Amino acid sequence: MADTIIGKGIVIDGEISGDAPVLIEGTVKGRIQLDSTVQVAEGGVVEADVESNEVEVSGSVTGNIVASERVEIRPVGKMVGDIRSPRILIADGASFKGHIDMDVE
Repeated sequence: MADTIIGKGIVIDGEISGDAPVLIEGTVKGRIQLDSTVQVAEGGVVEADVESNEVEVSGSVTGNIVASERVEIRPVGKMVGDIRSPRILIADGASFKGHIDMDVE
């Protein structure tokens, strides 16, 4: 369970940073940098570059993702941008346009 929830109808334009899990149901524009998990819920919109341990996409992400552990794009998830992570899961039904780099040291 996420410590912080950005609810539906909320728009954040700027930078989010910290070390607690975040669930995004609203819209985030700018940059996200967390030492934890970022979850983009169905209906959530991220127009930002994301750096995190783990990223789960059920909504829409436009921007690049760098994850130290894993990235998962779920069946209803949509992503446009590049992914850099040692573990990547793109579910059947998900949409992805970009490049993948799994050569992470």
